[in-house]
Amino acid sequence: MVGRTVHAGPPASLSPFVAGKAPSAVPTVAFSDAHGNRISLSQLKGRYILLNLWATWCAPCVRELPALARLQGAAGSARFEVIAVDVGRGTASDARAFLDEHGAKGLATYVDANLALLRAFGAYGLPLTVLIDPSGREIARASGPAAWDSAESVAYFRALVADKPL
Repeated sequence: MVGRTVHAGPPASLSPFVAGKAPSAVPTVAFSDAHGNRISLSQLKGRYILLNLWATWCAPCVRELPALARLQGAAGSARFEVIAVDVGRGTASDARAFLDEHGAKGLATYVDANLALLRAFGAYGLPLTVLIDPSGREIARASGPAAWDSAESVAYFRALVADKPL
């Protein structure tokens, strides 16, 4: 195909992260940042977003938060961001303190106390992680924790946002 880069699927080290059969539009839903500002997923178009839904009571979520923070540090850019959203019932300050205490200081604070993201993405368990492309379409998802900071994973996300073949 002329003018299009073809990417391989996610590396095996990211299992259970798998590419979807066909990109699908993400739901129109919003969550809050640390200052209480509402952010709609549609506002994030133009870059890749790795959207992670977590909660303080979810042991696998807590274990993977540091890996997500390391991925953000290694691959985060104007074209790629890890957005980890606390879908518990706590406040933004509760989420910030929890991230800081659990090795995830590199992640920004986001909360969804209304559980709108869980409902919109049909999450039956946590963690749930969705890769959204610059057009606002879901292109991959993981139901369960993954090795987000493995060398193979970091290389995958860097190549993806650089628009280079994998």
